Amino acid sequence: MSFDSMIRLGFLYPPCGAEDELYHYGELAAPNIRVTLIGTRIFGGDDEHAVHHLSRTGQLDNLRQSAAILGRLRPSVVIWACTSGSFVHGLEHARAQADAIGEAAGCAGSSTSLAFARACEHLGVAKVAVLASYPEPAAQAFQRFLAQSGLTVTAMRWLSLSSGPKAAKFGPENLIAQAAEIKLGDAEALLVPDTAVPAWTIIAPLEERLRIPVLTANQVTLWEGLRLTAAVRRRHDWGRLFEAVA
Repeated sequence: MSFDSMIRLGFLYPPCGAEDELYHYGELAAPNIRVTLIGTRIFGGDDEHAVHHLSRTGQLDNLRQSAAILGRLRPSVVIWACTSGSFVHGLEHARAQADAIGEAAGCAGSSTSLAFARACEHLGVAKVAVLASYPEPAAQAFQRFLAQSGLTVTAMRWLSLSSGPKAAKFGPENLIAQAAEIKLGDAEALLVPDTAVPAWTIIAPLEERLRIPVLTANQVTLWEGLRLTAAVRRRHDWGRLFEAVA
């Protein structure tokens, strides 16, 4: 396979989370997909989910540095694969981040938060429930971002995990148990933000139990990268988001 025939999905990723999901599922998507992750600087250590630390992590100059390195590898697209670092200052800032990293890498740019909004639009979803790993202030910032994106949050549960590494260790069984406790109301989808959370394996069992789409951070991030490169294909084992591909 020639270099020019490959689609290179580039992700900027705060390390020590569930980045293996993007490698594993990204390279299963098609034979010509290659995944590259470049780490970004994170701030706050064990308290990195505090809003003021998320603000520093998501600064445009911080993201441009990593995106410029990624650009040397000629990516087809670059995604800021951090939900909290992309929603923390709202929709307009998320769009500015996408523009900045795209310019620095020389390709189209997006982010996990923008991917959540676009995935909901793709599915025709207007009302959502949220199972967030974050402490309350960050969870509320995500709710504000969703409102700016035209989405109504009918129910939210936050787990008060202070950092990505702690969220990564929470475990799928615990996530499923926490999701079962949410009063969904008339939610049309359940959103599980935080790319640090290894949540791909909970999509199918939760969709079967809840009877609504379940959207997780790495799932929508990969979908967005594939969508922007016209490489997304229908699959019946990656949740309703991938089943809804024409």
